[in-house]
Amino acid sequence: MSIERKKEGLKALGGESAIIDKYTPDVLETFQNMHPDNDYWVQFNCPEFTTLCPITGQPDFAEIKILYVPSERMVESKSLKLYLFSFRNNGDFHEDCVNTIMKDLIRVMDPKYIEVKGLFVPRGGISIHPYANYGKPGTKYEQMAEQRFAAYAGT
Repeated sequence: MSIERKKEGLKALGGESAIIDKYTPDVLETFQNMHPDNDYWVQFNCPEFTTLCPITGQPDFAEIKILYVPSERMVESKSLKLYLFSFRNNGDFHEDCVNTIMKDLIRVMDPKYIEVKGLFVPRGGISIHPYANYGKPGTKYEQMAEQRFAAYAGT
């Protein structure tokens, strides 16, 4: 790891990984994007996401897909993993999980663009695939968000 990267103060990367048993957005860590003038995609596929139904307490399983165009800050992947684990014993509807994840990532990174999709495993014969996206207001990314949202239609 370069000296510049070590100075960023990342705690999760290379440290002990205690499993968090309640929703904890404070574990999210970011680092400086070394290429903020470039537009490029960063995608995370999290196939082992688990949360609880807030009504029945039954577990819900999903793959969470996060796709973003970074600005000045990027999310550190190990902290993202710990953050997603923190939903494990938390009770939220599928749509709430996807929107919460997106809003928490916007708060810590302020990306140019982000989208989050949840591919929840069927329970009771129905699968739910919520999708949320965001583009920085007043920029081309806001328009991109509108276009991608309109084109989404459950793809």
